[in-house]
Amino acid sequence: MVVGRDKCGEQRLVSLPLSRIRVIMKSSPEVSSINQEALVLTAKATELFVQYLATYSYRHGSGKEKKALTYHDLSNTAEESETFQFLADILPKKILASKYLKMLKEQKQEEEEEEENSNDDESDEAES
Repeated sequence: MVVGRDKCGEQRLVSLPLSRIRVIMKSSPEVSSINQEALVLTAKATELFVQYLATYSYRHGSGKEKKALTYHDLSNTAEESETFQFLADILPKKILASKYLKMLKEQKQEEEEEEENSNDDESDEAES
């Protein structure tokens, strides 16, 4: 295991800043106090998770050819892997703004057509 060093040169078990993790944990209304051991374990678990996500994305992505991990690799992993599916909203696939606007326009047209069809069905029922 790689052990980092803090500002005073002492060994650290985690690389992530514990103060930031504490702030994130305290942002939850259910959390009143945080034990130092729980904080360190959460930091270590987070590091291991990020490492696993990056390794998995690198191995299963196109970055291997370029010897680089790309955002595209991460978003593909979130979308295609059942294990990482919960990250799909956080790591969405990048699309061009023009393509997104076109999708919105098509969606709006579909909704309008559905609304017209439901109004037609209601008027047909009223005539019967």
